[in-house]
Amino acid sequence: MRKTVLSPLLALMLTAVSAGAFADAPRVAKLVAPFEIKGTDPTLSGDIFLKMSIVETLINADAAGKPLPGLASSWKVSDDGLTWRFALRSGVTFHDGSPLTADSVVNALEVARSQPGLLDKAPITAIRAETGEVVIALSQPFTPLLGLLTENRAQILAPASYNAEHKVVQVIGSGPYRLTSLQAPQKLTVSRYDGYWGDKPAIEQASYMSASRAETRALMAESSDADMVFNLDPASRARLKKNPKLTLLAVSIPRTVLVKVNAGHPLLNDVRVRQALSLAIDREGIARAILRYPAAAGQLFPPSVAQWHNASLAPLTTDTARARELLAQLGWQPGADGILQRDGKPFSLTLTTYPDRPELPLIAAAIQQQLREIGVQLTINSTNSGEIALKHHDGSMELGLVARNFALTPDPLGTLLQDYPPQGGDWGAMNWSDATFNQTLAQLVRGSNPQESDAERQQLTRILQTELPTIPVAWYQQTAAVSSRLSGAALDPFERTFGLEKMRWRE
Repeated sequence: MRKTVLSPLLALMLTAVSAGAFADAPRVAKLVAPFEIKGTDPTLSGDIFLKMSIVETLINADAAGKPLPGLASSWKVSDDGLTWRFALRSGVTFHDGSPLTADSVVNALEVARSQPGLLDKAPITAIRAETGEVVIALSQPFTPLLGLLTENRAQILAPASYNAEHKVVQVIGSGPYRLTSLQAPQKLTVSRYDGYWGDKPAIEQASYMSASRAETRALMAESSDADMVFNLDPASRARLKKNPKLTLLAVSIPRTVLVKVNAGHPLLNDVRVRQALSLAIDREGIARAILRYPAAAGQLFPPSVAQWHNASLAPLTTDTARARELLAQLGWQPGADGILQRDGKPFSLTLTTYPDRPELPLIAAAIQQQLREIGVQLTINSTNSGEIALKHHDGSMELGLVARNFALTPDPLGTLLQDYPPQGGDWGAMNWSDATFNQTLAQLVRGSNPQESDAERQQLTRILQTELPTIPVAWYQQTAAVSSRLSGAALDPFERTFGLEKMRWRE
């Protein structure tokens, strides 16, 4: 009989395990969502770093969107609205041990506003450090400034995060967790930062993994390969709800599924066409059959966005007869196959969408069938989400089905500035502009007459409802499955955080 001889190292390891040497190794909380990590650049993946509590911003927001102190402990604005002063929280250090200073904040904000995002939309003339405070000077009053400073691309990083060209080469934040590894595009790991200025998290280590397929994420929740899984498809929610080892969470969020329209396209440049497409969409049916919660979007902003939801608007409805009538006015007539024809050419368009949010391809298929009812032929291009912006910029976008987050800042005004400027926006209007809309938006941004702000918001939403540069389809809920191993998990309606720092292991 052959005798097995263990190497000294293996024998030592087995002895250590039997003696419980590794019994105190920290458990790793595993979080899974569909969003890829596209590198260290905050303009590409800043949302993941913020959600994983690695980085922080000057300003935070509560569940109702009210500004709260972040790295800035307080702030004040001059009477003319042109100068904002931010006092910094004391005792804050970055994960490399360097202190938070006014100079480091100025450097981070200057880099942020030099990149595409929201901060570059603000009329900032200077950002400077004065007597330990951060001063932001404006060329005109700008009411959304606090909101823009909460956005993930305005995260404050340590000076050592940047190279000589001001590119982020390593993510050194100040949050309760520090980045320990980054394996783009799929995974990162974090560990608790013991030098954190605030309350110390109970969970010592955690990981984030990107899994694009909804079925994969659901299986990871079922098999206990993940502790918290985000963005569940309706079929998985129904199945996971029966699992006693899981808790399902859901919260209404300021996010809308909408059809982005190239209003300069020859088939789409008449508002009657956009209205006809809207009238063909059965929003109630989509919400009932696909989303499985009451979410039909009667307008762009859901009721949860109280300041911007316009109760005076007649809601968007389904009326296929009226849709056909509008298209007939423009000379479109059904061909032998039922597809509309004009000048010998079919009414045919491509709808681009992406599976990062698993319901989008399903909604796209439903819209394809519904537009076929009025004679519009739709081809679906399901690709990665980055194609939306690429097709916007190269002009090849015809229609795009997207899930737009209006909580990039606590006040959707910041998102409107990015999505509906005269030149359009990646996730909003394309080749559409309206003089009254632009003037009203500028007045609201300046806040020149706060008493008129509500009327200005109503006018903006009324124009969007009439012109339909984007066509609302459904309002959104964020969903997640949480393992029974965890307690304290909750969903942030503004999607700024996964809430890792408030979770703990159940005994």
